[in-house]
Amino acid sequence: MSVEEKINLIKRNTEEIVTLEELKKKLEEGTKLKGYIGFEPSGLFHIGWLIWGQKVKDLVEAGVEMSLLVATWHAWINDKLGGDLERIHLAGEYAVDVLNSYGVDMSKVRVVYAEDFVKDPNYWALVIRVAKNTSLARMKRALTIMGRKAEEAELDTSKLIYPAMQVSDIFYQDLDIALGGTDQRKAHMLARDVADKVGKKKVIAVHTPLLVSLQGGQRMNAQGMDEDDYLASIKMSKSKPETAIFVHDPPELVEAKLRSAYCPKGVIEDNPVLQINKYIIFANKGTLKVERDAKYGGDIEFKTYEELERTFAEGKLHPLDLKLATARKLNEILEPIRKSLYSKSKFETLISDIEKSVTR
Repeated sequence: MSVEEKINLIKRNTEEIVTLEELKKKLEEGTKLKGYIGFEPSGLFHIGWLIWGQKVKDLVEAGVEMSLLVATWHAWINDKLGGDLERIHLAGEYAVDVLNSYGVDMSKVRVVYAEDFVKDPNYWALVIRVAKNTSLARMKRALTIMGRKAEEAELDTSKLIYPAMQVSDIFYQDLDIALGGTDQRKAHMLARDVADKVGKKKVIAVHTPLLVSLQGGQRMNAQGMDEDDYLASIKMSKSKPETAIFVHDPPELVEAKLRSAYCPKGVIEDNPVLQINKYIIFANKGTLKVERDAKYGGDIEFKTYEELERTFAEGKLHPLDLKLATARKLNEILEPIRKSLYSKSKFETLISDIEKSVTR
């Protein structure tokens, strides 16, 4: 694979790369790149996470040595799953199983748990060095990476450790690339800003978009919100089950959720049905076949997302036809994941327990 092909593969379906020039230079120098993504095992896996799962695939295909950090201690600090580290660890195993079933070649991905880091005094030395080179105000501003507001640190000061840990995760692994959604940008920028002060290299940040909730974007109600608050309010979220499709959802529920999803005729912006096609279906080298009665134009198959978006924007594709076709294709992608999860009683029990706790 040429340098240009690697760049195009890494760059596709990303929101930004900080910086593309640094990435290109390292690839041209033939540097063996090390990358990672960290995630909190904090609940059920929704399809928005498949976007970064796909990017892990892309990076592996581009020759990047990827590691997956199961951020158990981070989830503990963030009060996930009742702070029960045993359940958090199991949720991490569950997420790894999902990625494997999704087609991520886990034989080429190093899976590490936060427990592997925190038992090393050198890791905590890094955390302290990062904290000593970061102002309190800057650390508080970075709390949005964990879905928290700055003032929450007033009640629980452990929250302030979180950004320093995330930056230290990057330095401890001596990484070239940090992958994450746009909601992780502040941590990655903090790592780049602190790098020189602690004698570490500046990491290249690769940011994927956040999948909008099934209710779509509501910019008309976003006046006065900063960008972080707005993104948090419209993204698909496991804490708001009505806004999300989960990878274990049965086929009929996936279809029902998509039937009621925000998808006005001809509207492209913040349209979750189109985003599912762009970032999940077509990113998997898929196509989309829309089955229609002959009087409505008959069946049509889209080979590229661009073709699908153009046809929808022109009003030549009815929203319901798009939704039903998307449900069929998405269910094909989710079926191996569902099959794997429900073949393991420990994950079936975990899913059931978490669902019950959400509905209480």
